[in-house]
Amino acid sequence: MPTEWDSDIDLNQAVFVALGCNDKGPWADTRSLLEAALARFRPEGIDILARSGWWSSAAWPDPTEPPFLNGVVMVRTEHDPHALMQALGRIEDAFGRRRSVLNAPRTLDLDLIAFGRLVGDLDGLILPHPRAAKRRFVMGPLAEIAPDWDHPVEGTTAQSLADRASVGLDARPCL
Repeated sequence: MPTEWDSDIDLNQAVFVALGCNDKGPWADTRSLLEAALARFRPEGIDILARSGWWSSAAWPDPTEPPFLNGVVMVRTEHDPHALMQALGRIEDAFGRRRSVLNAPRTLDLDLIAFGRLVGDLDGLILPHPRAAKRRFVMGPLAEIAPDWDHPVEGTTAQSLADRASVGLDARPCL
């Protein structure tokens, strides 16, 4: 279930992180794994301000793989973008993330979607995330918590991007 957030937060300064997985590893299910991952944010200096509900979608490019569970959180942190990515990497590692084959099933995928209005290649870190705007499994959850967030490159809202996404069109909120 999406959480409410303080409407005084300036969406121009918002930091968004997407979570996803389709390999439950030793957890009971993917939802349990993602909930446990969220619990690791605070010890890494990442405060969750708002979170979407969980969304389900078929694996891509091979829909015979287990389906994905995805969500988005709005966070506050003292980390700069690179330090935030390092913290997210530590969380992924703690959950057994292995980078083998591109698009292989994974226990945890954490992506920095946007860091305020930063745009461009910051020493190998591209912001906003270069493919997020086309992905319903990212923009749908983001639109749940910040429908009026304006994408700094696309110049349109999260809700509009979710409505016109071209990847992960089967993505739907879980009950």
